[in-house]
Amino acid sequence: MHTLSGGEVAGILVAVFWAILVSFLAVALARLAQTLKATTRLVADVTDQAVPLLADASAAVRSAQTQIERVDAIASDVQEVTSNASALSTTVASTFGGPLVKVAAFGYGVRRAIGGRKEDTPAKAPRRTVVVGRTVPATRRERRAARGKKD
Repeated sequence: MHTLSGGEVAGILVAVFWAILVSFLAVALARLAQTLKATTRLVADVTDQAVPLLADASAAVRSAQTQIERVDAIASDVQEVTSNASALSTTVASTFGGPLVKVAAFGYGVRRAIGGRKEDTPAKAPRRTVVVGRTVPATRRERRAARGKKD
């Protein structure tokens, strides 16, 4: 039998260490390969789902843009109608406003002059205001008028 020298034992230990290290590295590389495959499948699935979603989003944005253009056209038409109505209102007010006010004032003056107060109709009772359960007295002029009617 042959006894091993120190160098031979060290060589065997180094060879065993390298074999164990290579085994660990092989297992780690196999797991890394599985992880990369799973990641590749996940990215492919996400891409397959994202492309139709992006197409739908693009169509929705285009539709919204069309609707915004329609609303903008409607808003500009409404603004034009509003300005036309304002101009018409100003024209009518300046044309008919002054004479109508004068006619109304004249009619009121004629009614006041003709109507007057008839002697046989009693005067209205003075207004009284109720404040928290008590009556506020009428003004002095109303009291004097009321005393004059009693006499």
